[in-house]
Amino acid sequence: MADLVGSDADGGGARQEETGARREELAAALRKAVRGDVRFGAGDRALMTMDASNYRRVPLGVVAPRDAGDVAAALAVCRAHGVPVVARGGGTSIAGQATGTGVVLDFTRHMNAITAIDPEARTAVVQPGVVLDALRAAAAAHGLTFGPDPSTHARCTLGGMIGNNACGAHSVAWGTTADNVHTLDVLTYAGERARPGRGWDGLPQRLAEGLRALTGDHLALLRTRFPDLPRRISGYALDALLPERRTDVARAFTGSEGTLGVLTEATVRLVEAPRARALAVLAYADESAAADAAHLLLPHGPLTVEGMAADLVGRAAAGLPRGAAWLFAETGGDTAAEARARAEEIVRAAAPDTTGSLVVTDTAGQRALWHVRDDAAGTATRMPDGTEAWPGWEDCAVPPARLGAYLRDFRALLRRHGLHGAPYGHFGDGCIHVRIDFDLLSAGGVRRFRDFSGEAAELVVAHGGSLSGEHGDGQARAGLLPKMYGADVVRLFARFKDLWDPDGGLNPGMLVRPHALDENLRFDVLPRRPLPVAFAYEDDGGDFAGAVRRCVGVAKCRETAAPAGGAGVMCPSYRVTGEERHSTRGRARLLHEMLAGEVVTDGWRSEEVREALDLCLACKGCRSDCPVGVDMATYKAEFLHHHYAGRPRPAAHYAMGWLPLWLRAVAAVRGAAAVNRLSGAAPVAAAAKRLAGIAPEREIPRLAPEPFARWWRGRERSPARRVLPADLVLWPDTFTNHLSPETGRAAVTVLENAGLRIAVPPKQPCCGLTWISTGQLHRARRTLLRTLDVMAPALDAGLPVTVLEPSCAAALRTDLPGLLPGDPRARQLATSVRTFAQTLEELAPHWQPPRLDRPVAGQTHCHQHAVLGDAAERRLRERAGLTGELSGGCCGLAGDFGFEKGHYEVSVACAEEQLLPSLRAAAARGAGAAILADGFSCRTQIAQLAGSGDGPRARHLAELLAEGLRAQR
Repeated sequence: MADLVGSDADGGGARQEETGARREELAAALRKAVRGDVRFGAGDRALMTMDASNYRRVPLGVVAPRDAGDVAAALAVCRAHGVPVVARGGGTSIAGQATGTGVVLDFTRHMNAITAIDPEARTAVVQPGVVLDALRAAAAAHGLTFGPDPSTHARCTLGGMIGNNACGAHSVAWGTTADNVHTLDVLTYAGERARPGRGWDGLPQRLAEGLRALTGDHLALLRTRFPDLPRRISGYALDALLPERRTDVARAFTGSEGTLGVLTEATVRLVEAPRARALAVLAYADESAAADAAHLLLPHGPLTVEGMAADLVGRAAAGLPRGAAWLFAETGGDTAAEARARAEEIVRAAAPDTTGSLVVTDTAGQRALWHVRDDAAGTATRMPDGTEAWPGWEDCAVPPARLGAYLRDFRALLRRHGLHGAPYGHFGDGCIHVRIDFDLLSAGGVRRFRDFSGEAAELVVAHGGSLSGEHGDGQARAGLLPKMYGADVVRLFARFKDLWDPDGGLNPGMLVRPHALDENLRFDVLPRRPLPVAFAYEDDGGDFAGAVRRCVGVAKCRETAAPAGGAGVMCPSYRVTGEERHSTRGRARLLHEMLAGEVVTDGWRSEEVREALDLCLACKGCRSDCPVGVDMATYKAEFLHHHYAGRPRPAAHYAMGWLPLWLRAVAAVRGAAAVNRLSGAAPVAAAAKRLAGIAPEREIPRLAPEPFARWWRGRERSPARRVLPADLVLWPDTFTNHLSPETGRAAVTVLENAGLRIAVPPKQPCCGLTWISTGQLHRARRTLLRTLDVMAPALDAGLPVTVLEPSCAAALRTDLPGLLPGDPRARQLATSVRTFAQTLEELAPHWQPPRLDRPVAGQTHCHQHAVLGDAAERRLRERAGLTGELSGGCCGLAGDFGFEKGHYEVSVACAEEQLLPSLRAAAARGAGAAILADGFSCRTQIAQLAGSGDGPRARHLAELLAEGLRAQR
């Protein structure tokens, strides 16, 4: 087995050729035997090198089986070739068990069906790739749910949950996954079919006899050496085989991390979902007080008891009761009053020890608080000072009554090793999550990581705990199992594994005969010195590799359902294609492998990376929606900058990347009418689109007869206009100036009605967006330097700069200081930028907008969501009587993206994800909704896809308000 799965890099060129030839032989055999997807390309392998752990292993290839028959066929081929197999769901495992050097079985592509739900029996039959939230949504139609709910519930799969015995926040009420499994359908590496349930029936005779003998021979060990904990996840649950435990083979299999068999279907138990919920938020003086109190709440029957301290919560603490640590205790009931009464009972019981409390009953308020907890797996990866923090000692569990004492000892252990972390998690079950600022880049740091892990294991055992309380042992903790169980039980684990998998073909190196916890670290392959790059990456120490390391694999970007409230953006192209390479995580993985140079070998010239980034819309959604702030739009611009350095670019980069220059040239000769005539002539337009690399399905936007800047200059020269010192500078962005000047004129109307004095730069400034998005960063820098010169008088005067186009405002806020970090004017201009609504709120707080009193539909610009925020816009709409919510997501046009040849279908599909359905729903309601879209791209996409016809035109908020002011006259 080791012959074929060795590293591509070992043994020199001859070795690489031999390994490559054998890999192709394996791929050909799999393609012949399997109906599903067989992917052995460099990019496909690179995507699967890591999960959400510290570890990295390069697979030979990836198979996405269509059914159990495909799984059996793939196992047979791998067995014949002596190749190990790793089953993988959402890839969010934190202990390294979803990586492997053989063939990865990816169950997310096809085997993701809910086969049946039986409301009477309260069971569901699911395939391993079913995402938990999909099951919960289907069960909700019957008033049921699946009890375990890890924070990754929107992207983790049932197969992965069964593999790791996942738990989640509600385990105090409904237990772990093992408590909710009925029967399993599995295939062993040898191709045997087994149906673990209760008793020995359903197992092959060989396996049943072996397990019966193992149990009978070691009754004393099984009865005395397995701690009685609600969160004992470490090792195999061999005590479940005891006769007094009803010989629950399914329970013993659950949590086996893919080392025993490959799951093809599962029958799981469902529980009744409370009709109403309330959330008691309890504040404490410190973390220890909260930990000491958690188990005392359990007699009151809460659904959850979650804990976190101020060092994790950070700014979110502003909405919490006064304290330094908090417990979230959720309650349920048949009515809202019943749920609230139970929450108030918990508040009263806890009152002597708390520093404050509140009970939240509205769904939105509860959701906002749970959002803080759900994102902790990502936010905890950065310390308050920006230092990186990592899993490795991630989720141990102790008896709930011992949690306070354990945390005090744990904090002391951190201090002794000079380490820092922010514990949080399932306090009611005694289970603690923590990311620690291990230095995993240096030999000394890795040694400290190893030493700390050993001492932490001893501490957990001293408190009667389990090394893993949720995520499994994998590679991170399996080597420490002798400290918890002793050598004799660990030998029993090996015997159990060998009964199921005598060839050792399933996920070798995990749980039994494990890799050392400091082997296969994913950081080992990265360059040790920062690469020369164009952006500053100030939050990552100027290191592009550090920026890429931000992605820890929690995979929030793989969520496909629109978040509650519809505000999320990330990741539009993944939601459309379902391909890992089009998720933020997938792109980050490819960039990681590009830097490693082992699988992706062409560096900045990599076609695998270019292809994955090609469908990145640069929406910036990941900048805000990703819990760790991965900024793929910036990484894409950086990559394109290097990828095309010194060689020709795609035609669209010249046509649309240089758009400000072309539009300025046309305006200089007053040629808008001529260009519009030519672009309206079908043969000319078709030829122009071919030459410019524009999608043939797209209409070329019409140029304005009079640019906004020319209109302003004419207005400024009017004798009737008295020139006064300005209150603000109105930024004449390229889109407003040349394509949508009516937006600029409307903004002037509104701002002047609010009593504000406006200045417009005498020369055209530019945010450089089109050059940045196409990776032409040298030209972007030159453009931005000229812009800073143009804006110097305004900066010297300290004037705010109002930018109507959200994408331009976002570029000035983020890209400008990132490209010109050494120029203090860049930071000054960035901090001066205001949106239209922010300007009115700050400079004219007492101005009353016209009452429009009508519903609105449309979209919040993705860059506004990600960088600028829309709180001021919401408040302004409310004051104007504009009701309703704008959709989230991305319109799909995204500047040049939707115009570029080859992107049209994805662009339309992105619009269909949230925007277009929201417009159709508004039209169906027939209430005369105004269509709002502050971004020119959004308005263009609406016009070209929704069609103007007799319907309303999408407009900027400034246009609606200006119309209302005119109606008042």
